[in-house]
Amino acid sequence: MSEPTVDAVDATEDIQTDYEVGQDNIQKWGLDIHNPVFLVSGGVIVVFVALSLLFQAQAESFFTWLRPFLTSNLDWLFLIVGNIFVIFAVFLIFSPLGKVRLGGPDAKPEFNYAGWFAMLFAAGMGIGLMFYGVSEPLTHYSASVAADAATSGDAPLMGAANDPEAARSLAMAATIFHWGLHPWAIYAVVGLALALFSFNKGLPLTVRSAFYPIFGEAVWGWLGHVIDTLAVFATLFGLATSLGFGAEQALAGLNHIFGIPDTDPWKVGLIVAITGCALTSVVAGLDAGVRRISEINMVLAFLLLVFVIIVGPTLAILTGFFTNMLAYAEKIVPLSNFIGREDDGFRTGWTTFYWAWWISWSPFVGMFIARVSYGRTVREFMISVLIVPTVVSVLWMTAFGGTAISQLQSGFQGAVEADLPLKLFVVLEQLPLASIASFIGIVLVIVFFVTSSDSGSLVIDTITAGGKMDAPVAQRVFWASFEGLVAIALLLGGGLTALQSAAVATGFPFAIILVLMVYCTYQGLRGEKKALDEAEAAAQEASATA
Repeated sequence: MSEPTVDAVDATEDIQTDYEVGQDNIQKWGLDIHNPVFLVSGGVIVVFVALSLLFQAQAESFFTWLRPFLTSNLDWLFLIVGNIFVIFAVFLIFSPLGKVRLGGPDAKPEFNYAGWFAMLFAAGMGIGLMFYGVSEPLTHYSASVAADAATSGDAPLMGAANDPEAARSLAMAATIFHWGLHPWAIYAVVGLALALFSFNKGLPLTVRSAFYPIFGEAVWGWLGHVIDTLAVFATLFGLATSLGFGAEQALAGLNHIFGIPDTDPWKVGLIVAITGCALTSVVAGLDAGVRRISEINMVLAFLLLVFVIIVGPTLAILTGFFTNMLAYAEKIVPLSNFIGREDDGFRTGWTTFYWAWWISWSPFVGMFIARVSYGRTVREFMISVLIVPTVVSVLWMTAFGGTAISQLQSGFQGAVEADLPLKLFVVLEQLPLASIASFIGIVLVIVFFVTSSDSGSLVIDTITAGGKMDAPVAQRVFWASFEGLVAIALLLGGGLTALQSAAVATGFPFAIILVLMVYCTYQGLRGEKKALDEAEAAAQEASATA
């Protein structure tokens, strides 16, 4: 193996030759398999689904133990990793490295801003916003204002007992903390790394490519196979967690409005039906399928958001947007700290789970963002992927969470007492045109479900085909189908606890990989900036001597 250096990263033709020599793809039965990534990851997933369905009681017991074990012992690791990504992302915005363009100096974006924002936001956290938009602010508020807030450990930063306004501010800051800069920094840096080494260095669009500055040609061997296989596991289980949440919430809404039984057979049937819709989008491809359904998704989400702002406590939402942003800015540092904290229930039960979930989603969202971000500068990419979705998340949480808290402060206890998947619909029920709003909410959950599944399938398909973006349709069908099957297996083998345990378990090993990716990205950008400066200096010299 040759020693990798910054200069070696710039030797694009040599890297491409190394990659072609290291490829070991099998093409048969209409598949284009990157051996052994497809075989190992696909085989393990098949076995996991089979065992989880055959031994549901044992699976439930295992997942019930797994999540608290991991979150209580690894909270410090996840908080450190999350902070590293935010610091690095902000550094790139202000650094001279931000002028590097993905695809080269003459590259032009493939999508306009509207289509670009729609795709990256729908892929990033659609179902999560629907599932937690009401429940999380309400839960944090209830824990913060409670008389035992300072001793229970469940309230963020030990709460604000018996002070409703301080508790409201703290609850919204804690919620935005989980949906703001930290998750989007994780996505942004992973997406940047993949786009940089694919579009600028000529490497395949797969996770292993980002590690060439450290491992050199070894990324085409077993080490690269391990990296890509872990990426597949993280992506699949992160997606299955979201799909399971979506199924739980959609069926809860259907039960609430239409009386459809909220039972396991109906959950399974709903996942199968929505997976079928995702398969249709996957077969249609990125532009015809994923982009169009993402744009439809954004229109529906915008309509529901505007509806809640208009018919809900409008003034409180509009003023709350700014006060919540300030509260977030004030609390982001203490919430990011893990030393000397006493709010164990909040830190391990909420923050650690979220960070693990975002990390497990990062190969999927990062690669998807990379695929649609050709032609953007690093600064433009970082500002757009980091800042814009954070602002939208603040507005969304303020509208839905703020409305729920206002209802509670007015004496309505229904949302607090409702089951987690049902809280959104209970809050909407208190607003005018409740049936229409709730129906749109159900449709939106389903469409978010479809966009997550189809874009995730395209990403896993790309990884298991060795970075090829035009892998056979049969492989897309395989992965989209097994995303649904994994979600079914987790729901039947432990419900929401199993879903959350799977996200944490796959997020842990991938967190270590992502820290190394930060270093590799920095090295790659230095090489690009050096080449760009040399080209500009040569052009100026030629102009001066002409």
